[in-house]
Formats: sequence, C-alpha cells, structure tokens
Amino acid sequence: MGKLVLLRHGQSTWNLENRFTGWVDVPLSEQGEREAREAGKRLRDIPFDLVFTSVLKRAIDTTTLALEEAGQAHLPLIYDKALNERMYGNLQGLNKAETARQYGEHQVKIWRRSYDVAPPGGESLKDTAARTLPYFESRILPEVRAGKNVLVSAHGNSLRSIVMHLDKLSEAEVLELNIPNGVPIVYEIDAEGRVVGKEERAIAV
Repeated sequence: MGKLVLLRHGQSTWNLENRFTGWVDVPLSEQGEREAREAGKRLRDIPFDLVFTSVLKRAIDTTTLALEEAGQAHLPLIYDKALNERMYGNLQGLNKAETARQYGEHQVKIWRRSYDVAPPGGESLKDTAARTLPYFESRILPEVRAGKNVLVSAHGNSLRSIVMHLDKLSEAEVLELNIPNGVPIVYEIDAEGRVVGKEERAIAV
C-alpha cells in the first residue's frame, strides 16, 4: 500500500495581494514559508521515496522547507512543468476583487472554478488536466501502486485536476473544490490504483 501526498504550496506574495498568479514565478510570503514548515511537521511519520514538484519557485520552496521539517531534506526533487499552475492568461497579475467588480463575481467564479471555461488567453481546468493527468498517470501513480510513498508539491488547479480524478468528482462538484495552501492531503492507494483512504492534515484550531 503506497501513500500519495498532495501539497499545495504555501501562501505566495500574490496570494497575499489577492492577485491571479498562474505561471508568474512569484515567491512565498512569510506566512507561506511558515505554512510549508508546518506541513513538513505533519509529514514526519511518512518516509518518502519520491518527490515531484512543479518548476515554479513557490512549489519548489514549499517542498524544500517541508522536507527539511520532515527530516527528509536529502531527497532529490523531480521537476516537471506538467504540474504547474493553470495559465490564467489576461488575468495574471490582476487583483481578484477588482476583476470581480469589472466582470461580475459570477463570471470570475466560472473562470476560477469551472471545468471547461478558460479565462481570456488562459487555460481552463480541463486544459490543465490535459497536461497534468497524463503525467500523473504515467509517472506518479505507478510508483504509488508499487507501494512507494510519494509527495507531489504543486498548485491549486493542477492538484484540483488530480483530486477530481482520484475522488471521481463530476464537473459540477469540482466547481466547489478548493485546495488549501500548505495542507497535506494524504491518500492511501492499493496496487490496483484504488483509493482506500484519504486524510487532510490541517492544523487543529
């Protein structure tokens, strides 16, 4: 039985400023660094065999900080742009609240949360899944099915596509799915690729 841990990066500077980020390579905020370290503390009981990350700095730095706290800083990282955040096109860099005032909250929610509607010049979740899922199914899932413990550090929408696949969510259900920053999602997956357990390791409040 292998464990698959999905970890969205900690808060970035543009998350803090409420801006659409996409492929812009912004760093973690101070809070994001703390979130990454806290995530690592909650993963000390899982000895990882493989670690995958997107090529964007906020995911890489989250991975590095989390592994340090988990006592596994020696592990090499496997980078791939297939795990990158969705491309937000013309919205990248814009403040989300201002964008909602300009286009309407309903339209912005559709751009952000729907499955197959892309923002102007950008990717929909369907587009993101078209690059993320083939990589996940060919490179990551076989390792978990073989009984290895695998960490995947990525982004809200690349991880939404993976969770949608694993949890068998409909296009309507994924509209309400949000992946929180810095909260490890731990799946147990058997040799047939079936999910037999799932746990979110959020900080108790």
